[in-house]
Amino acid sequence: MKLLPSRLSFSVVRLSLAGAFAAAALSGCYIVPLQTPPPQVPSQQLFPVATMPMAAPQTMVTPLPMVAPTFTARLYPANAEAVMYGTITGTVTNDMNGRGYFNATIAGEQFQGESTRQAGSSQRSGIANASGTRGGMLSCRYTMNSATLGSGTCVLNNGPAFTMHIG
Repeated sequence: MKLLPSRLSFSVVRLSLAGAFAAAALSGCYIVPLQTPPPQVPSQQLFPVATMPMAAPQTMVTPLPMVAPTFTARLYPANAEAVMYGTITGTVTNDMNGRGYFNATIAGEQFQGESTRQAGSSQRSGIANASGTRGGMLSCRYTMNSATLGSGTCVLNNGPAFTMHIG
């Protein structure tokens, strides 16, 4: 009966080795990825998909507001009374509807008024009137030679006369 214990011990050793081998094999290091790769997208679909036509995106165009053009008006002395004032610079702002706004400073007096195209004219002639901050009045007649250039005459209420160039 001596064979039995050695056979038993041989089986126990064998079983222990198998268990140790299995434990060693299963207790190894595991590699765990920190970032998962993006999913693979097949280059072609395996089944047909019905698509609906989409309308083209529509863009909304907002018109820009019109900018009223402003022109320089230069008044040059045309008589002896106007020489003391020298050359005067003013502005005319066209509202694009046959009217405009006229501004000038003469001898420290600020003149403000309107300019209007004359009815029945070739739409090139007009008048401009302005009143001053000290009671003066300026009356002008002008003719536009183009959309941006014109000429005319201006007279102050106390007699000085000027030749006017616009543009």
